[in-house]
Amino acid sequence: MTYKVAIITLSDNGSQGLRQDLSGPKIKDIMTSQGFEVVSTHILSDDPLQLKELLIDICDNKKAQLILTTGGTGFSKRDNTPEATLEVIERNVPGIAEAMRMKSLSITPRAMLSRGVSGIRKDTLIINLPGSPKAAEENLQVILPVLTHGLNILSGNEVECAVRK
Repeated sequence: MTYKVAIITLSDNGSQGLRQDLSGPKIKDIMTSQGFEVVSTHILSDDPLQLKELLIDICDNKKAQLILTTGGTGFSKRDNTPEATLEVIERNVPGIAEAMRMKSLSITPRAMLSRGVSGIRKDTLIINLPGSPKAAEENLQVILPVLTHGLNILSGNEVECAVRK
């Protein structure tokens, strides 16, 4: 099954055309090369209300099975992506964010400053990635080996999590 993906870049400067979005296109290239269908891409300011509204719309109406956000996960006062995500998800999936941070820590100690989260709303998995193209790619490489299995379980296409020998 091909899963539909929406990509959301959070950047005040990017949304005003003052900075080129490099992370969103990088994520799109990776996901497309892995067989996912990218159905929409968005660049928003770091306004949490805008992000919450878009997340809800995509999950409830557009029916993408996966939303990948990039940006807004740091310490800046305008970094609101985790809080907006937590307000719309129904179930937390902490293992994804934990695994990404753990792997990133082997690359840079600054990874512990990432506040990204992941969770489920209805039938959609939402994952916050860092805003740096390099970090977004590194984090995707961590989760890609299990992403399809997780989406298969979430969508009901698989019911068994046990590894067969």
